[in-house]
Amino acid sequence: MQGQDIEPIAAAKPVIGEEEIEAAVRVLRSGRVVQGPEVAAFEEEFSALVGGRACVAVNSGTSALQLTLLALGVGAGDEVIVPSFSFAASANAVRLVGAEPVFADIDPDTFCLDPDAAAAAIGPRTAAIMPVHLYGHPAAMDRLQPLADSHGLAVVEDAAQAHGASLHGTQVGAFGSAGCFSFYPTKNMHALEGGMVSTADPALARTLRLLRNQGMEQRYANEIVGANMRMTDVAAAIGREQLKKLPGWTEQRRANAKALDAGITTVVTPQVAEGAEHVYHQYTVRVHGDRDAAQQRLTEAGVGNAVYYPTPIHRLTPYAASGPSSTREWDLPQTERAAAEVVSLPVHPSLTPQEIERIVAAVNTLEVTR
Repeated sequence: MQGQDIEPIAAAKPVIGEEEIEAAVRVLRSGRVVQGPEVAAFEEEFSALVGGRACVAVNSGTSALQLTLLALGVGAGDEVIVPSFSFAASANAVRLVGAEPVFADIDPDTFCLDPDAAAAAIGPRTAAIMPVHLYGHPAAMDRLQPLADSHGLAVVEDAAQAHGASLHGTQVGAFGSAGCFSFYPTKNMHALEGGMVSTADPALARTLRLLRNQGMEQRYANEIVGANMRMTDVAAAIGREQLKKLPGWTEQRRANAKALDAGITTVVTPQVAEGAEHVYHQYTVRVHGDRDAAQQRLTEAGVGNAVYYPTPIHRLTPYAASGPSSTREWDLPQTERAAAEVVSLPVHPSLTPQEIERIVAAVNTLEVTR
């Protein structure tokens, strides 16, 4: 079978270099391994990626979203507008604070929250809007932020996949009430695991620091009810090394995407909105035809591929079978269409020119219906 005699091209490939290993060992030898100087340094250095905003490190991207909603006072009886075409963590964070997600449709070109759909979803119980910068493409913050402002709503940017992306010169994570990032191993940069919240509000930043550490800044001086969602110094040290490499990796992702754009002729390649700087966490195409057959053919050719996400959140069991959202009829045609058509191809910075040629050649053998 084609592809069996050559090394398969991985769909994603986390990078752990000697610098990250040495940083982790350095921390382990220091004996200061949780919420110490490495975390503080990582927060300060990451601030440059989000317009100089204050940064608060936590143990995962999901924790970043959950704690941000808590810090904003979002809870029982509130609604948060989210796209259904996203990873479940976006809506899970809403449910975890006792609020209810209200699902809105996406823009078919960018796969991000459609501002018109978000506007139509605003109701008397809406407390916040959560745009997702999906696949590394910034959401339409130039329209979503003014919309939220006009209704007195918080904006929580889910930037888990968009480290370094920007819109009209403003970096993601520097638009809303807060921006939330993930450092899971397959992200554009990682810390093995971890998350970060960025905010321009000093009071919100302080509340986040309390919430991540059992409600205390000084030991045993608990001010509020909090949780244990701290980042370890090992994770922070790895994240600091990854952050140094992020600009180069981002440029390589963009170069890889440009080469794929130029060569692929059989499927719909990613669109980039005017003024947007895409960071290509995923290179996601649309297959107009038999997607399962297309994926099988790519796999046989040794080209890794995946579908993010085959089931919209509103159709997942926790949201389709329980809670107020289960009683609603969601009209999300662009979400349903995207879930049926998308396939993500390798775009990670470890790709060689020869591998990019193989990807293009394999994709161009697909028989699809325009």
